[in-house]
Amino acid sequence: MNNILLITQGIVAILIIILILLQQRGTALGSAFGGSSETYSTRRGAQKKILVITIILIIIFLGLSLANLIY
Repeated sequence: MNNILLITQGIVAILIIILILLQQRGTALGSAFGGSSETYSTRRGAQKKILVITIILIIIFLGLSLANLIY
């Protein structure tokens, strides 16, 4: 049981990392070197779905972590 939890937790962690890297926030070159990017936009379409999936995976990851402590 413990091995299944650890493997699942590892897979979820990798998916969270990939989804976080896919999110776009201040991708302009100026913001990479400390320039201020004062434009904020609402998330639409694929960006919103990626955000929701990321939040769901983080909740699953926390649940798996708690289950790993119990078992």
